[in-house]
Amino acid sequence: MFRSRGENLRSVYILLFLNVAFFFLQHQDGEKFASLFSFDWSAVLHGQAWRVFTYQFVQASRIGTISIPPVVTLFLNLVLLSLMGMAVEEAWGTRHFLTLFALSTLGSAAAAAYLGVPLLGSYFINFTLLFVYAALNRDQTFYLSTAIPVRVTFLAFLALGALLVGVFFGNAANIAALAGAAAAFIYYLSQRVRRAPAAAPRGFAPAADDADPLAAVTHNVTRVVAMKKALAMRSDSDIQRLIDASEKEIVSGVNICAPVDFKPEHSDRYCIRCEGFAECSARHLRLNRPATPPAGDDLATAR
Repeated sequence: MFRSRGENLRSVYILLFLNVAFFFLQHQDGEKFASLFSFDWSAVLHGQAWRVFTYQFVQASRIGTISIPPVVTLFLNLVLLSLMGMAVEEAWGTRHFLTLFALSTLGSAAAAAYLGVPLLGSYFINFTLLFVYAALNRDQTFYLSTAIPVRVTFLAFLALGALLVGVFFGNAANIAALAGAAAAFIYYLSQRVRRAPAAAPRGFAPAADDADPLAAVTHNVTRVVAMKKALAMRSDSDIQRLIDASEKEIVSGVNICAPVDFKPEHSDRYCIRCEGFAECSARHLRLNRPATPPAGDDLATAR
């Protein structure tokens, strides 16, 4: 969306490593970890500059009055960073992604220094990254327990609401987190304003922007789960709904593999290369749709 090819240096892997490495330090001695790596403006003024960034890599053990094991927080942060961080970096490029991380981290630190409060928590992953990912993928839907659809924009507004509630009740850490997220999101909005492309020569159609591969994979995997559930439940209405949804995404003129190319070792006859794609999904649902008994057979059975 914002970048040219070849600008993704996979910096997300570094952030994943740092989260895991700092978790082991935190696990050994939580109090010593907090004293060494939390953001404390007075300590920064005495030369401990690493605190400006290291506070982001702690795994919170409490959200409000709810106690959560740090290992659970680590798992959730790694999942979110892998899913959303890789998608944002792929769509925007490493330079912009790291700038986003720096603005979020420094913005929160600056607000905390002004308010005179310490910081310890992964605010970038929980707020800034979620807000930017939701802005880039407004139609993305997650399925809880493969059945409950939740739009990513709903999750973003829910997180924003939680931040604003904390700000309203005077939570200084929430104010700092909101300041960092706002600074980074303003940068994101500023980069969305681009000059209109020059007119293409007559008879030449410019290539469309590349789709986000991670978002496409997530979408296809979600479709596969819904398809298998609908076929297992023999729900004709769900099958028809999935067929209609798949047909809306079919691109005219795209050739798909013949049935002979399906996986021979699987009973579902799925193509190993195109599982979840709209063209293959619509065909797969039609081939495996349970047959509806004729009305005459139902009457005969009733008699």
